[in-house]
This record gives sequence, structure tokens and C-alpha cells, in this order.
Amino acid sequence: MFLCRNTRLGIPEITFAYDFSIVEQSVIMSAKYIVSAVIGSFGIAWICDRYISDKKIFGGTTPSTITNNEWGEETDKKLQAWPRTAGPPVVMNPISRQNFIVKSRSE
Repeated sequence: MFLCRNTRLGIPEITFAYDFSIVEQSVIMSAKYIVSAVIGSFGIAWICDRYISDKKIFGGTTPSTITNNEWGEETDKKLQAWPRTAGPPVVMNPISRQNFIVKSRSE
């Protein structure tokens, strides 16, 4: 910041002069802090997740439905055994947004 005199009126006037190298340095330094903060927050989140969820530092156990493979296989069998019912086949026309029911040739 400089204090200069206006030559026409003789009034003191404040003018600003910026050094762009300082601006570039501040951008680089702020980017350095932002990137390091983001990486640090991800690291802290990973450590918290690891010790709270996996190591169970607050106690508790993992449910047997997750650890037991037989339970998962039986659940898959049950889901696959459900009867599947559906309506007639449909031809979709995405341009006019009309769907047409396809009738078999034997009807």
C-alpha cells in the first residue's frame, strides 16, 4: 500500500500495488494445508473405523448371521425358492413412452 499525492488536486490518495508472486505463494501454501488436512482426516476416519468396528474396543460381537456361512447359504436357497410371478412380456417404446403387451402367436 502506498500513499501518493494526486498531481491535479494535491489531495493524498491511497493506491495499492500487489506483488503476484506473494499471491501465488499463498495459493500454493493454502493448497498444501488443504490437501494435508483432507489426507489427515481420511487417516483418522480409517483408524476410528478399524478400532471401533473391527477391533470392537467398546465391546460387542459380530452377529452370527454375518460370520456363519451356512446361514448365508440357507438364506440364498430360501430367496431362490420363492415363486416368481410376472405379467405378460412387454415391448417398451422409450420415445413415445408407451409400452405394448406382446401376445403369443398361439392366442
